[in-house]
Order: sequence, then structure tokens, then C-alpha cells
Amino acid sequence: MGKKLFVTVGTTKFNKLIEKINDNKTLKVLNKIGYSQLLLQIGNSTLEPNCNARCGFDKIDYYHLKSSIQDDIKWADLVISHAGAGSCLETLEHGKSLVVVTNELLMDNHQLELAEQLSNDHHLYHCTCDELLNTLETMDLNKLVPFDNDKSLKIARTIDKIMGFD
Repeated sequence: MGKKLFVTVGTTKFNKLIEKINDNKTLKVLNKIGYSQLLLQIGNSTLEPNCNARCGFDKIDYYHLKSSIQDDIKWADLVISHAGAGSCLETLEHGKSLVVVTNELLMDNHQLELAEQLSNDHHLYHCTCDELLNTLETMDLNKLVPFDNDKSLKIARTIDKIMGFD
């Protein structure tokens, strides 16, 4: 059986990412690089993904929300996520490869800053929905640098300062 992909959009609506992932072109690219199982966490989206097995995928499934996505992150070989700090850090802390797709409609500056910094540090790949196919085709997950869990506390403190919680 091929590799497993988990996609999370958090609690918001990010239909553009769900549509992009569920598109046959994207599924073909993902299958070409070894993925055959897809699980989507679609948040508050009203969009119902096509879960028919196709394009080399044996299994495609989705759910809206659950109390924790930790088991889904652990299950996956690759996570494609929105730019929320919690999802990004939880994925990296579990040592999983990560592609962060920023939602240009909802994105806060701190989300973009965090995604760009973690990308600059080679912990993840960062793109927009329009850049996702190219990112998937050109990424080399072997070049990603493992995330030092001690960074999480520093990042959380930085986010707190940006948000005015400190």
C-alpha cells in the first residue's frame, strides 16, 4: 500500500484548498510521488469532497471536525495544512513532513510570518493554493530539517507577543 496523506484546514472554511486537493490533476501528482490514501479534515466547509477511489488512490475519506487531529497526523506520511500555528507546530513536533498552504482570504500576518520563517529554516514547504501543484512536483522531503521541539515554546511566546497576550 502507498503512502498516506492528511490534509487539515482547521476550524475555518478553506474550500479552495479542499477543491485543489480533490482535483484529479492534484491526485495524479500525489499518486505519482507515492501517495494512495487521503484523509481530509474539512473544518466548517460546506463542500463535500469526492471520496470515490480514483487517480491511483485506494482510499479517500473526510470529516469536518474532531477534538484532536493528533492520531491523523501520526497516521500520515505527509501533512498538508492551513497556516494555523497549532496545526503546524503539532505536525512538526511529531516529525512529519509538512506543506503549509496559506489561505490568502483569512490569513493573519502572524500565520504568514510563522510559515515563512519555518520554511526559511527548511522545516516545511510553504505555498498558496495556486502554487500547490508546482510545490508537490518539485519538493524534496529529504531536504527538510527535523524540527527541534524546544523551538515550540519560543515560537509560542513570540506569537503571544505579536497577539498582545504577553
